[in-house]
Parts: sequence; structure tokens; C-alpha cells
Amino acid sequence: MATQTTGASGTSEAGGQTGALPSAEFAYGDQRLALPVVRGAEDEVAVDIQKLRAATGVITLDPGYGNTGACRSAITFIDGEKGILRYRGYPIEELAEHSTFLEVAWLLVNGELPTRAELSTFSMEVTRHTMLHEDFRRFFDALPKDAHPMPVAAATVGALATFYQDPETSESLPKTIVRLLAKMPTIAACSFKHSIGQPFIYPRNDLDYCANFLHMMFATPCEEYEVDPVVSKALDLLLILHADHEQNCSTSTVRLVGSSQANLFAAISAGIGALWGPLHGGANQAVIEMLEHIDREEGSADKFITRAKDKNDTARLMGFGHRIYKNYDPRAAVLKRTCTQVINKLGTSSRLLEIAMRLEEIALSDEYFVSRKLYPNVDFYSGVIYKALGIPTNMFTVMFAMGRLPGWIAHFLEMRRDPDFRIGRPRQVYTGAKKRAYVGIDRRG
Repeated sequence: MATQTTGASGTSEAGGQTGALPSAEFAYGDQRLALPVVRGAEDEVAVDIQKLRAATGVITLDPGYGNTGACRSAITFIDGEKGILRYRGYPIEELAEHSTFLEVAWLLVNGELPTRAELSTFSMEVTRHTMLHEDFRRFFDALPKDAHPMPVAAATVGALATFYQDPETSESLPKTIVRLLAKMPTIAACSFKHSIGQPFIYPRNDLDYCANFLHMMFATPCEEYEVDPVVSKALDLLLILHADHEQNCSTSTVRLVGSSQANLFAAISAGIGALWGPLHGGANQAVIEMLEHIDREEGSADKFITRAKDKNDTARLMGFGHRIYKNYDPRAAVLKRTCTQVINKLGTSSRLLEIAMRLEEIALSDEYFVSRKLYPNVDFYSGVIYKALGIPTNMFTVMFAMGRLPGWIAHFLEMRRDPDFRIGRPRQVYTGAKKRAYVGIDRRG
């Protein structure tokens, strides 16, 4: 058990003193141990248990790490109860309205918004490094033609380490970061082209970040692709909203792999692998599959909602609820407006959006969902927008990875610069057999 006692002053995540803080007392049998209490910049409180095992022989058990703080971080703040998301202190709503993805990438990686000159130079550097080495053609040729784009993207990012083998130093890391941000859209587009058997399209230096990606995705050697500014802007917004989300599964994976001093390419490749899972990055694909099922089979959002409330039914309402947010996901609120604007501008069939809007309307007024705090999350509307933009469903997670890249990079850098940096090594509670004697195979029967 733990009880509160008065203790020494604490330190905020930014390094400033926060005044006298209580300590926590751990009690087990006749053992007593005072544990420091750490308070974050937004008044989050954590008990520092780093000395717990050494002093008492006891560890904590926290499956999924839902109550464990693995690090101090100054990158992203989330208040799930209030529906707050901020990058480096800036509300996501303001960044979504006024910023661009490359500006947000700079913010996450460097900690401050760029000046006009800094953003101009950064954008130019990214534009100049979008090309993949020609030898990657043979790399892609070695992969199955029907390979899903996500493992292709993960493998390609990992393979970048074989083309850029310089030791990772404070001087070389900025170049690696630019290369990753620049080449990720090219890798994403090539992974898609490979999956459908079309020739790769070279990047164009006269297009901005998102327009260039759309060009590489949809142009062919026989036909140019005219990038619609509305489509490009919507994609830029989606990337901003996905750019970071604190210590989620894939970000924690990047940190854990990076903690072994594996290079940035390897850590990002591992993060892409973690993101591929349907419980993480694949959720917006599940939303589209659900909406298409309702349109094809159910014919009614109301009927599907009734089924979803029946615990004996297999129907599940995808895109509602979040492990962190117990309020309306602020990213979903931004996307809801954008979703309608994009579909109206493009004149795309709005049937899936109509079903989505009806599902949200019912769920937000139904006590069953309200009492369980099942509000729409970012996946609910992002899938509808990607579909309207012409992005194939199997590319949704690759798009997510492209957006999350600057957040992964920022966490990798923050971890490496942390004075408390150490290799990740969780403990366990062993539940297997106790010591036993080996029995020869001839005596086992």
C-alpha cells in the first residue's frame, strides 16, 4: 500500500521547482520506503519508483503500462477527460487551422515554431531529398507483387540504413531526419504502386509535400495527375492531426528500440510495424469496412446500432471510444468539419458520410454509449476523408505512418538527450514451473 507523507520539493518536467511536494510511502510487511513524487507542467502527479526493487525486492505489475510513466516528455500533452491535445503547448485546433505539416514537423522535432527563414530552408531541404536511390527498384522487385503496402514501407525504411551508414552523431542526425521526412511520401507511394503493379513515379521538386505525394500516388507514365488544392490541404490537415499522440504503442516501440542505441531508421521501421496492428493504426480501416458493411448489408445505421448494443451480437461500433479520451476526441471535431467540406467540394458520393453522421447522432444521444463515454475518435472521420480522396483502404495505415513520423523522430531525439537515458528493460512476474529435474526422453513414456 502507499500513503501520503510530507516530503522534499519536486521538479517539473521542464526542470523548474514546483515547491514542496508530498512523498509517497510504500509499505509491504514491515518494510517502509519513501518514494519521491514528481509533478508535471500540467500538474500530473507521478510516484517515482525507480528505487523500489533495489530497496525492497518488489516490482509493480501494470499490464499494458496504462499506469506507468516510462519517461518525462515535453513534446505532447493530452488530457483525455477534457478532450485536450497540444503539441509543444500549442492546441491542436489552432495548429490545424493555421499551420502546415512541415511547420508542425519542425515544431515537434525542434521544440519551437520555425521562423519564416527556417521553414523556407527546411522545406527546401526536404524537397531536395525526396528521391530514392535507384537500387531500391531491385529491392522492391524482390518483394511479392501482392504485398501489403505497410510491411513494404517498414522494410524500405529499415533498408535506408544500408544506404546511409554513417555513424549517428549530433552532426549526422539532422541529415537523417530530413531524409526520413523527405523520403517517407516517396516510400509510401512506391509501396502502393508496387502493390498494384504500376511503374514508380519520380517526385517533383515544384510541388509541395502533400501535392508531391498525391502526384506520385496517382500519376502514371501515360497520364498526369492534376492535384486539387482542396485534396492537398485536406491531406496536410490529416497529417498534422496524426503527427504525435504521446506514449502510444508505436511511439513507445520507437523509444524502446532506440534505447538500445539502434539507429533512427531501425527505430522508425519498428514503429511502423507496431502501427500496422488493427488495435492501433488499422482502426480507421475498420471504420470504413463497418460503414461499407452497413451500406451493403444493414441498410440502416439505426439497425446496426441496435445490434452493436447487444453483447451477444458480433456487430461492433468502430471509431468510437479511446483508451485516453473520455470526452470528444479534439481531432475528430476538426475532421468532422473538414469531412463535409471535402466531400461537398469533390462531389464524391456522401453515402458513407451520411451513415457516419447518423451513427454519431444516435451514439451521442443514446445512454448506452454516453454512459460509457464512447465518443467519436480521429479514426471515425479520417477513414471517410481518405476514401473521398481516393486513397485505397490498404494504404490508410501507411498514411498514418507518414503523419506520425515527426512525432516518432521527436521522441527518439528526446529519449537520447534525456540525462536519465537508459536501455528499456521491463520486469515480469514469473508464473511458470519452479525448478525441476530433467527427465530423459526414454523415461517420459
